[in-house]
Formats: sequence, structure tokens, C-alpha cells
Amino acid sequence: MLIDTFGRVATDLRVSLTDRCNLRCTYCMPEEGLQWLAKPDLLTDDEIVRLVRVAVTRLGITEVRFTGGEPLLRPGLVGIVERCARLAPRPTMSLTTNGIGLKRTAEALKAAGLDRVNVSLDTLRPDVFKTLTRRDRHKDVLEGLEAARDAGLTPVKVNTVLMPGLNDDEAPDLLAWAVENDYELRFIEQMPLDAQHGWKRDGMITAGDILTSLRTRFELTEEGTGERGSAPAERWLVDGGPHRVGVIASVTRPFCSACDRTRLTADGQVRTCLFATEETDLRAALRAAPESSEEGSDEEIARIWKRAMWGKKAGSGLDDPSFLQPERPMSAIGG
Repeated sequence: MLIDTFGRVATDLRVSLTDRCNLRCTYCMPEEGLQWLAKPDLLTDDEIVRLVRVAVTRLGITEVRFTGGEPLLRPGLVGIVERCARLAPRPTMSLTTNGIGLKRTAEALKAAGLDRVNVSLDTLRPDVFKTLTRRDRHKDVLEGLEAARDAGLTPVKVNTVLMPGLNDDEAPDLLAWAVENDYELRFIEQMPLDAQHGWKRDGMITAGDILTSLRTRFELTEEGTGERGSAPAERWLVDGGPHRVGVIASVTRPFCSACDRTRLTADGQVRTCLFATEETDLRAALRAAPESSEEGSDEEIARIWKRAMWGKKAGSGLDDPSFLQPERPMSAIGG
């Protein structure tokens, strides 16, 4: 069990498969100049599966989310999913993606055992998409969303970040579109995850701003804390249901007291929080033991992981005006 000194138990594992991405979203990474991880530093497919196995069979993990960078850029993704689906007990598996490439991979991922996807899309306007992502791939994302829905990777959740002066007027349109297409829309407050450290608390679009905008067109009924559990999103029924909309208010309404996550970076580091400034190395322990001693080394990996999670802090620190942004960009951590 991955328990910390505040009594929280981690059952949700986020696994970053790569630090690379085929978009350059302004709130995540600069247009150029990032130093990518060297291939020898990245976990291999076998190492990823082994660490997931340790997490599931020894540490009580029940949910696994594959992230990036952009996880669809990982050549062995389908195989990783397929192998993790054979674990006993079988974890629930999902994928966070920008949607580019989903059109050609959705059916294979579903067949491999993936349960659902979260797709990032911040705008319905191709020109705004190009400004936000520095790439002209809006059509590809829409087609990827459709392919995921048709393949049964449901519920398909759409993650949206609103930026002042760019797409801050689109919240009602985005929700109408999501309802029409049977997607579950989730707005995420912009967080300080950009490598260029351009995030500013003043002027950010808050959860309150988002809800005010949505209520100009929709009736929202709060789902209630009993339904939320440890999920980061507060959810509302749209016009009485059955469709829902969520808001993840990491900055203005922190939910750290209910956090049930542990994170594994693409180079094998445990992070107790997305905003942690410290990491614990599992890759070294993984590679130090020969294959013949795997059983013993798995126990050692579990011990290191437990110790790392025991030291998890009470909160992310985002509610502190003097918050210091992590040095690693989001692409290297896994959102």
C-alpha cells in the first residue's frame, strides 16, 4: 500500500511514456529549445510493464493512466497496454493524449485493453488552435476524438484550458459541442507547468469565471461531494443530465487532501505530486538487479516507492503566492 503521513492512499498511477510531443502548447512548453531525454535514460517497454506490475500486485494500484509528452508517440504503446491488461488484478487503464494519431490507433488500443481516453482540446476554432499549439492539426484532433468514441474508448473526456484573450469566450460553445457529440468536457484551470515560466496567477481564468460563463446558456446542477470521491474534477449535470461537465480547479480550489495519485516519469522517477520539486529514482534499482533476482528486486522497488510516498507533502503549494514552479516541464513529468 502506498500511504503517506496524512493517511492518503495512492491507488492511481500516472505513467509518462515519453517527454516528446508533436504540439507546442503555449501553456506547456516553448516552441523550440527543449532538451529531450536521451534514449538510454528512458524506461524500456519491459521496464515500464515491470514497474506497473509492481505497483498493481504489491502496492495496491487499481488505475493506470498513460501520459506523455504525447503517449501516442511511443512506438510500443499498444504492446504496453496489452501486457498491462494481462496483470492480475487487472487495473483500469486510460490514456491522456492530444488526439493526434488516435484515428489510426483507437481500435488497436481498445483491442489491447485500454478502457478510455482523455483528449486535450482547447478550442473549436482552427485559427485559435494553431495559435495555442503552434501547429495546424485541429482537424486531426477532431477525427481522433470521433475514432475514440466509435471504438468504445468511453467515456471520452475532453480536457480544456481557457486562456485570457484567446479562447476565454468559448466555454458555452465547447459545452454545447461536447453534449452534441457525447463527450464529457472538463475545464482545467491553467497551472504553472510551462517550461518558460510565463504563468501568472493574476488574470488566469478561474473555476468561478468558467461556471459564470457556462450558466449564461446552461442550467448546472452540482453533482455533490459524495459522487466526486478522490476525482480532481467537480462535476455538474447539464440541464438536468445525463451529460456532465467538470471543472478541475487546481489553483483556486485545491483538492490535495483527497489526492490518490502517484506518478512515474518517462525516465523512471517517482513523483509524489505534479508540482513536486523532488523525485525518487526507481530506474537505478530496476537496472541494478540481474533478471535472475527479479523477485527480490521487485520487493526492493516496492520498498523505495513506499518510502517516497510516505514523504508526500500535505499540498501542492499552488495556494501559496510565493509558489516556485518545477524546473521540469510538463512534458517530462506527465500530466
